[in-house]
Amino acid sequence: MNCDQKEALRHHSRQKLALNLIRLRRERGWSQETLALEAGLHRTFVAHVERQARNISLDNLDKLAQALGVETSALLTAP
Repeated sequence: MNCDQKEALRHHSRQKLALNLIRLRRERGWSQETLALEAGLHRTFVAHVERQARNISLDNLDKLAQALGVETSALLTAP
């Protein structure tokens, strides 16, 4: 796998995560701030993840999943 393919795969994973976060957050009627509070994270961090501007650790991915009441894997599967 070359560098361009690796970058495309990373972008695809970030996109799936962002789309799932936005969808699940909106289904609950939550703002980014509410999700951040429920997950113990900062609002701007959630905004950056939704805009695909930040990498996310597994720990923070777990926090978001727990706050949304879903399995962590659900955040990384195609919506």
